[in-house]
Amino acid sequence: MLKNKHILAGGAIIAVMIFIAIAAPLLTSYDFSELDFASKNKPPAADHVMGTDQYGRDVWSRIAYGARVSLTVSLAAVLIAIVCGSFLGVVSGYLKGKFDFIMGRLIDIMMAFPAILLSLIIGAALGASIRNMCFSIGIPLIPIFYRVARGAAFSVADRTFVMASRSIGSSGVRIMIWHILPNVLPQVFVVLSMGMGGSILAEASLGFLGLGIPQPTPSWGLIVNEGKAFMFTAPWTTAFSGLFIALTILGFNLLGDGLRDHLDPKLRTLSA
Repeated sequence: MLKNKHILAGGAIIAVMIFIAIAAPLLTSYDFSELDFASKNKPPAADHVMGTDQYGRDVWSRIAYGARVSLTVSLAAVLIAIVCGSFLGVVSGYLKGKFDFIMGRLIDIMMAFPAILLSLIIGAALGASIRNMCFSIGIPLIPIFYRVARGAAFSVADRTFVMASRSIGSSGVRIMIWHILPNVLPQVFVVLSMGMGGSILAEASLGFLGLGIPQPTPSWGLIVNEGKAFMFTAPWTTAFSGLFIALTILGFNLLGDGLRDHLDPKLRTLSA
């Protein structure tokens, strides 16, 4: 895996973002909610490396602490999606029949809505909080993991080793856990890294539209939203946060491409 340039580049970007989130108190000199109206909209300088916003708050401090919120919410949302989607997909692919038909139609209904629109609907219904954001972002991602898990489980369910396990009296739960799930996880992991990029963008979008984390807790999308009125007079109030969003999404997409190349035997054969 370390020979794959995409994995290295994407992993390096993500590692830097995680480090910034964890070490935010050590990397910043100002409190993210500290107001200083005498220094509002101050351009980047030695004392404020990324400038200040309209309230005189240090932009770098808000971005560093905002990384905690954005990455945590995105990870929690993807975990919700991967647990629910993979579980339902494995069960549907193994049982087939009526359960698979009913789940397929429910997933089709969810996929009829654009993911960001469904996130906005759920976010508006549940209200603005960290927990509600996790669900509003995670639920629209369930169909992605469901389809991947269901397709992999469907192809594995009729393999010889599964039929052999069934013939010696193994229960359906044991077969799904010990024989089908291990063959599904590699494909799910590829979607996991790409789903993280999508969830980062969804969190930023909800924050930008005012349905994200309530004040004073910063998030990348909220920082962009607060600075949009000063995009031309004080562009640093939005540019740096937007740059962090773009870099993080790029990192997860590169990691997903690298994992796909590494885990897919067909692609490994072609590259060899």
